[in-house]
Amino acid sequence: MNSYVISGCSTADLSKDYFESRDIHYVCFTFKLDGEEYPDDLGVSVPFEEFYRRMAMGAETKTSQVSVGAYEEYFEGFLKEGKDILHVSLSSGLSGSYNSALIAKDELLEKYPDRRIYVVDSLGASSGYGLLLDALADKRDAGASLEEVRDFALANRLKVHHWFFSTDLTFYVKGGRISKVSGWFGTALQICPLLNMDREGHLIPREKCRTKKKVIKRIVEMMEKNAENGPDYSGKCFISHSACYEDARAVADLVEEKFPKLNGKVEIFSVGTTIGSHTGPGTVALFFMGEERIN
Repeated sequence: MNSYVISGCSTADLSKDYFESRDIHYVCFTFKLDGEEYPDDLGVSVPFEEFYRRMAMGAETKTSQVSVGAYEEYFEGFLKEGKDILHVSLSSGLSGSYNSALIAKDELLEKYPDRRIYVVDSLGASSGYGLLLDALADKRDAGASLEEVRDFALANRLKVHHWFFSTDLTFYVKGGRISKVSGWFGTALQICPLLNMDREGHLIPREKCRTKKKVIKRIVEMMEKNAENGPDYSGKCFISHSACYEDARAVADLVEEKFPKLNGKVEIFSVGTTIGSHTGPGTVALFFMGEERIN
């Protein structure tokens, strides 16, 4: 029986079954859909299909990070069981949740001075953040101590590569990331922006690809260029998508073709309601391990 727990947030965009199968605990963000609040509980309260259908029809969404109080309540449940905690947060470049977790940790350590709580900024998001948690579970299962797993997280978090593309610019316009004029022309010209995560955990536009077919090819080329050992990559690969499974499947098929030594099949998950509130439907994200991100 492990004396510590590995913990993350719902924004790691793994399925409920996958979290449970790897014995990874998670705390839920919250979101509002047309003013009504729900937990971002991996599609239980609001199924992903319904969530993205309503977004496409114009529903208003708003997200809330995990509060200090919610973190304290969540962490304390483990501490009362005599467990230590390694909590890995959504990127501080996207959310203040990391800082909230740090405050909660400091408050609780005054009450439980004999326990250990470590909070690590993943500098990642969605199933890339999930890929890091999965690697930490592997280390734990191999017998690593709490501090060894924490140190592995710090040493390897920037080795997780995040590449995203979108085939629907509606929510890029709505969120103010591109202008209405650029969005109109982009849609007319079938422009699909290709983005990735930088070393500070921010999402950065990198290229504009014309047509879905070309961006699917290009995102896999980015994996060929950046994956550990190139085409001989033997690690895991995760993909997440927002209501566009066929596009995600097309990327997965190409990855499996290009990387014959892959550790198992590509795992495909749904982009959850927190991150999906900002991307909208039509986003595909590809995650793998490689050299440390440099920009």
